[in-house]
Amino acid sequence: MENKSMRELAIELGLTSEEYDRIISLIGREPTFEELGMFSVMWSEHCSYKNSIAVLKTLPRSGGRLLVSAGEENAGLVDIGDGLAVAFKIESHNHPSAIEPYQGAATGVGGILRDIFTMGARPIAILDSLRFGEISNPRVKYLFNGVVRGIADYGNSFGCPTVAGEVYFDKSYNQNPLVNAMAVGIVKHDQIVRAIAKGEGNPVLIVGSSTGRDGIHGATFASEEISEESESKRPSVQVGDPFAEKLLLEATLEAIKTGYVVGIQDMGAAGITCSTSEMSARGKSGMEIDLDRVPVREKGMSAYEILLSESQERMLMVVKKGFEDKIIDIFKKWDLNAVVIGYVTNDGRLKIKKDGKIVANIPADSLVVGGGAPVYYREAKEPDYLKKVRNFNPYDLPEPDNLNEIFLKLISSPNIASKEWVYQQYDTMVRTNTIVLPGGDAAVIRIKGTNKAISVKTDCNARYVYLNPYRGAMIAVAESARNVVCTGAEPVAITNCLNFGNPYKPEIFWQFKEAVRGMGDACRFFGTPVTGGNVSFYNESPEGAIYPTPVIGMLGIVDDLKFVTTANFKSPGDLIILLGKNTDEIGGSEYLAWVHGKVLGDAPEINLELEKGVQKVCLDGIRQGLLKSAHDVSEGGIAVALAECCIINKENILGCEIKLEDKIRPDFLLFGEGQSRIIVTIDEKNLGKFEEICSENKVPYAVIGVVTQEKKMKINDWIEIDIEKVADLYYNSIRRIMEVI
Repeated sequence: MENKSMRELAIELGLTSEEYDRIISLIGREPTFEELGMFSVMWSEHCSYKNSIAVLKTLPRSGGRLLVSAGEENAGLVDIGDGLAVAFKIESHNHPSAIEPYQGAATGVGGILRDIFTMGARPIAILDSLRFGEISNPRVKYLFNGVVRGIADYGNSFGCPTVAGEVYFDKSYNQNPLVNAMAVGIVKHDQIVRAIAKGEGNPVLIVGSSTGRDGIHGATFASEEISEESESKRPSVQVGDPFAEKLLLEATLEAIKTGYVVGIQDMGAAGITCSTSEMSARGKSGMEIDLDRVPVREKGMSAYEILLSESQERMLMVVKKGFEDKIIDIFKKWDLNAVVIGYVTNDGRLKIKKDGKIVANIPADSLVVGGGAPVYYREAKEPDYLKKVRNFNPYDLPEPDNLNEIFLKLISSPNIASKEWVYQQYDTMVRTNTIVLPGGDAAVIRIKGTNKAISVKTDCNARYVYLNPYRGAMIAVAESARNVVCTGAEPVAITNCLNFGNPYKPEIFWQFKEAVRGMGDACRFFGTPVTGGNVSFYNESPEGAIYPTPVIGMLGIVDDLKFVTTANFKSPGDLIILLGKNTDEIGGSEYLAWVHGKVLGDAPEINLELEKGVQKVCLDGIRQGLLKSAHDVSEGGIAVALAECCIINKENILGCEIKLEDKIRPDFLLFGEGQSRIIVTIDEKNLGKFEEICSENKVPYAVIGVVTQEKKMKINDWIEIDIEKVADLYYNSIRRIMEVI
């Protein structure tokens, strides 16, 4: 091809003219057609993080219980003692799910599971953080239904419980839903495997399913905005097979136990190109690969197609020389491909052959982050909209006459109502380790063979981040930590999935930079380092960008199973105590959005010292056997939190009688979303001991009421309501909407 057409092709593939010049400089000549394809996927935003890596490096990425620094491996690794580690990670599959919701969501789950078991870890839990547009919109219902079915069918068939997550609805996601999948696994320290290629002459195997034409340029597709043409990108959406993945899991873990496996990497985005280049770069080695040996399921596939295919359920494995037949026999036993397609070299180059000819011969590290991939720091500018939304006086709102009606409207809001319609489609109990099921503050999973459990949660209030990216991201970290604390766990580390619009727009990049700054400051304060994660840019459509949504996946450790705590009230007569203090903050609240139709104001204040104190008091109270329940106050404020405590255990619905003494306007007091608050219950005889813990830690608290046998919720003389009516609205609002598809 002549110079001009090759440069034009580079631009068509998503590279810039300057990046094309950079390629020529790196390899010392013009690239071949195949090499250009490899650079285009590896230098896409999805694979190279070229517009985010400089900012991400400001996060706390090591220390604490981390066994590897962020970004070094397929997933984060956290030491939990007893010779065990937790592998966990979250990733996005947003663009594919906007076009093909069922397969987009299913393959998102499949990909994140492979990231876990390529570390040598057996997956024990799946979580999903989902965002959709207005639920009354027919297309949004279609996307919601398809995504939930895709997650359910893949996880259920694979045999890993889907235990927690979150679902929010807002019109900013009408055209661009967010599907963030998180997986958690357990591995013994001596069976951890790295994503590395080393040892000259060691054979390189492709294992798992055959390679087809699905998913070609999927990474490039994920690095552009959703548009009217996006529907034509359906071939970029991969097709998953959870049964093949289950076989792949068992074969992989069996192979690892032999001790003959040097390194493994999932073939996710950018397929063979990504795994060969990244494993070689990590090992400071190279590879020679023969594409004619790759098992394909379609005739006549070109070198370009094989290199860029993102067919699912495939992995690249480096094995000790002389032991490849033993590994191949294991995969044959599980009825899976395991084929030697090349070998490790020590020259740092990636040499790819097809039909006896070299189609690519480039330095492996020229393709990857930290090597030749470009790094940009984009222009950042505070958005103009912030001045408008902050110019808001909540006291200009009319005071409601009937607070009972307002409360009932809030409890049935799609963002507050139970997501039971979603999680009833998931197998939450397979493997029988789930102690705290979906619907509580966080999920708790027993670690078999120990007296420990882990608590996991995803969290982000994107409205707060929209109104104040720095503070909103800080709140996301604080609330996810608060959630796991309420289950009796100590927060130890996070993973994150950072969903934003187009980074070339200065206002969007400012949101991103500020959110990362807030997340980093909170993680440093709480001692919860970032184990890794994912950045998803270009979440925009012709209607505009989504709300900035930096989802936090928090991991907590329960040191003793007797500390596991749930949110529901336990016994009539128990005292109800509020840790923290009430405020009149309603900026970004569900009350303001759902009842008044406004997204205005500022995110709530967050005092990290107070937050840490509230969490410590809650955890100390649990560990001393004083607390019978704990539940954080979040969307919908204290009125909604109290109602949830009454109804969250359907087998034992109770009431409560509450007296709030704060001198705050009633609707703001009931429905405001001030931070650092937890509702706990204790037996009256333990009040003195618990008050001592609060005083020692200088944490404000108030005894605000009592649990009652009578199934009514009474708050001052403002709210008096039949709690079973509340339960019906809470559990059935989304179900009723979704039954009319």
